[in-house]
Amino acid sequence: MNRHAYRLLEALLGLFPCVAIVGVRQCGKTTLLSQLPEGWRIHDLEKLADRDVILRDPDLFFRLNPNQVALDECQLQPSLFPALRVAIDSNRGRAGRFVITGSSSPDLLNAISESLAGRVVIVELSPFSAAEAHQLPPSGFFDRLARRQPARDYLDLPLRLDLSQTHDYWLRGGYPEPWLKNQARFGKLWMQNYLQTYLDRDLPRLFPGLDRERFRLFAAMLAQLSGTVINYSDVARGLGVSQPTARDYFRIADGTFIWRHLPAYEKNAIKRVVKHPKGYLRDSGLLHFLLHIADTDTLRAHPKMGASWEGAVIETVLRGLDAQGIAYQAYHYRTGAGAEVDLVLEGEFGLLPIEIKYTQHVDSRSLRAIRDFVDERDCVCGIVINNDERPRMLDEKLVGVPFGCL
Repeated sequence: MNRHAYRLLEALLGLFPCVAIVGVRQCGKTTLLSQLPEGWRIHDLEKLADRDVILRDPDLFFRLNPNQVALDECQLQPSLFPALRVAIDSNRGRAGRFVITGSSSPDLLNAISESLAGRVVIVELSPFSAAEAHQLPPSGFFDRLARRQPARDYLDLPLRLDLSQTHDYWLRGGYPEPWLKNQARFGKLWMQNYLQTYLDRDLPRLFPGLDRERFRLFAAMLAQLSGTVINYSDVARGLGVSQPTARDYFRIADGTFIWRHLPAYEKNAIKRVVKHPKGYLRDSGLLHFLLHIADTDTLRAHPKMGASWEGAVIETVLRGLDAQGIAYQAYHYRTGAGAEVDLVLEGEFGLLPIEIKYTQHVDSRSLRAIRDFVDERDCVCGIVINNDERPRMLDEKLVGVPFGCL
């Protein structure tokens, strides 16, 4: 199944000597490497034979293999990066020489930034977006967003997914292997094994001093915390740990790409704003597995339905931006009086507030917060993502875009 990020990878290989692909485990990084053109040599650092060949003498390995080398699972051997830096500097002007991948390691990005600063560009790969899961090309939504187009320019976006496809993706999430097998029982067993491997193998290897039982309890709590404003003191009390330890747990979950940390948007604050961050489990399928939700009827009746829908839409938007290589910062916005905007994006495209609604028809009164945000900060437009039948104007600078258009 084609990944939207592949075109970005091709473009970046024409500009930089090294591209780093990072993301949660089992999101498709190794498969993306297999799509590199003929002539690329791929080495998997989880394989003993490959690891021995490279680690025996890294400097010699890169001298013998100076071009078109891909190293998979580099978080296992960050000691390779100094040798890779030397290899890049030996022919700094040549682009497209190395690709490295890594997952589930907050230390990986630090090692890359320290050893390979200025030599590498980072691409974040996630599980399938809704369009990828249904084998559709990238949506024009992201091109309009990047070019700062006004609200009316979103009206010609076609509806590409029907409600059945939208709900199917929302329920199942985006991890590739369950989509490829396409069997409900397999998906459940895969999620069970995935979570167990993450807790019992990946985390102890990356964080040897981690209290595994406490973190296992924390992982279970994340399903209930998803979509809420996070109060670290409350979480610490619930776990029986200190507040700094609770913060560390959130940093680990965010750094291993299973949790999305959304800081509060506080810039140019006209009203008193809530400064606590918000967060979501990144994949709706993993969230529903933890909540024991097995079908869409149960999902629509569940107390976490609204938070689950918000998280699925936010991830779809951010995955689309990442695949296009559009740089951004993501926030949530909430005032002390309770006015809220679910997602605020800031980048070269300016400031874009996005409100998320599950319903088809949106009550104008429920849009007061995003309307005020647009007016107070003179945004080009605001977007409401919902389940309408087509895009439509909701106000002069406010447009409703169905999820099926993404």
